Amino acid sequence: MPFPEHSIPTPNHDATREHERLGVCFHHSAETFADSLAILTDPARKVSYHCLIDLDGARATLVADAHIAWHAGVSSFHGRERCNDFLLGCSFAGNTWHAPLTDAQIASALEWVAPRWTRYGWTLAWMTDHRQIAPQRKDDLNPVEWERLRAALAARFVP
Repeated sequence: MPFPEHSIPTPNHDATREHERLGVCFHHSAETFADSLAILTDPARKVSYHCLIDLDGARATLVADAHIAWHAGVSSFHGRERCNDFLLGCSFAGNTWHAPLTDAQIASALEWVAPRWTRYGWTLAWMTDHRQIAPQRKDDLNPVEWERLRAALAARFVP
């Protein structure tokens, strides 16, 4: 059975240019789902993800795939800067340094990725986390949790 997904639009995005949708940068929000939504929908905060996943796997869609969410900040990946322009932002509620991702969060992330994997021609090489694209500034995900998620992505999508 699919996880519930709710549309909770945020003003914190750029719709003036089309998002390239080359892959995904995974994050943790460091806050509860409810507290994260309050931050992500506050225009003064100027931060957002395309998707936020709660501990029970429920998802909030905050920014359409075609729009640029403000999740990566100063960042680079595969020799390119401005990861917001080409990596969708998917965040897990909570802090992966304090508690592991739940099985429901990982399953929900796989469910969210699934229709996009084929549609956008994604590969595992274009899946990353915030820690890797902004190593001097960010530490999410915990490397152990990133490896769990990466292994789940590989098992599900890589033949």
